[in-house]
Amino acid sequence: MPSSKEYMEIEAKYGAHNYHPIPVVIAKAEGVYVWDPEGKRYTDMLSCYSALNQGHRHPKIVKAAKDQLDVLTLTSRAFYNDKLGAFMKKLTTLAGMDMMLPMNTGAEAVETGIKLARRWGYEKKKIPKDKAEIIVCAENFHGRTTTIVGFSTDPDAQVGYGPFTPGFKVIPFGDADALEKAITPNTAAFLVEPIQGEAGVMVPPAGYLKKVRDICTKHNVLLVVDEIQTGFCRTGKMFCFQHDGIKPDVMLVAKALGGGIVPVSAVLSSKEIMGVFTPGTHGSTFGGNPMACAVATAALDVLLDEKLDKRAEEMGNYFQQQLKALKNPLFKEVRGMGLLIAVQLTEKAGPARKYTEELMRNGLLAKETHTTTIRFAPPLVITKEQIDEAVAIIKKVIV
Repeated sequence: MPSSKEYMEIEAKYGAHNYHPIPVVIAKAEGVYVWDPEGKRYTDMLSCYSALNQGHRHPKIVKAAKDQLDVLTLTSRAFYNDKLGAFMKKLTTLAGMDMMLPMNTGAEAVETGIKLARRWGYEKKKIPKDKAEIIVCAENFHGRTTTIVGFSTDPDAQVGYGPFTPGFKVIPFGDADALEKAITPNTAAFLVEPIQGEAGVMVPPAGYLKKVRDICTKHNVLLVVDEIQTGFCRTGKMFCFQHDGIKPDVMLVAKALGGGIVPVSAVLSSKEIMGVFTPGTHGSTFGGNPMACAVATAALDVLLDEKLDKRAEEMGNYFQQQLKALKNPLFKEVRGMGLLIAVQLTEKAGPARKYTEELMRNGLLAKETHTTTIRFAPPLVITKEQIDEAVAIIKKVIV
């Protein structure tokens, strides 16, 4: 077997340099742990950006994948298959929605949500042709397609990719008054993350989503909630919007829905809204394939059977308490919800990258975001003992 160094050299030679990975090669994984080719073990504190809420290679999800591989993997939506309907029923029931449209990746779910909102705006709200507006938030992260990066406020996401799709308006995150001021008769939807993950785990003021819900209802604007990173128990509820006791008009999900095995995403909404899609107006070759449906159904079962929402709440509170108890002068703030946690470093601490690389050398995998923030988002199956081990490494490294 090649060494870690050789694997990294091969990738650097043949792969586009659009990522800046932590210099570690992962060759094996189970639960919250991963191993490199040399056999060194690491604790995974990123969970593939919340795609591994159930942990690496959960046996029930792996079994579902293996069983499905033996019978049927792909049909396309030109035909029915025997796994899609049951998956649709389980997910829509869990989300409290009427209908869903299956896709593959998170970005595809967002693109589908944008198309859905615009089509609803024209057909139901009677917005004049090509005038529909969608309001989004500064520092958002909804994916990397051309349309999506066009309404990003991250310069790195935009340079060299214009011209961008019109029809988007940017407002500050967490500011409900700014939303109301931005709405016009042509506003079709407000697209928002309940917590901005990529921006550094930015938690909005308490009651923000409740105010947003009321404003959208008042002005007949669709509330489109992107739960791709916050959904499926990550923040201590099955879906993050549930902390505010609201219901969105449209919900976008992905990541943990695939159980860490295959990409699965979905758009969920009401019959009235989803009804604007008719045969031939949207689709996906792989969306709703039987392999994905079998895996996603098992992934949902694990979340429910193991009560991973309660576990995320309990372990998240404990993790935050332990981090705050360090009273580290280089910590400007510890924030988050459930097991989506960030440590904001002080200016004196300097860039976070040097710490994430040193954490890696000490057996802990995390990732910096926005230069001075370290995000900790382990699989939800993590134990107190494993958190204690992680905190001991953090205490040792960030000095």
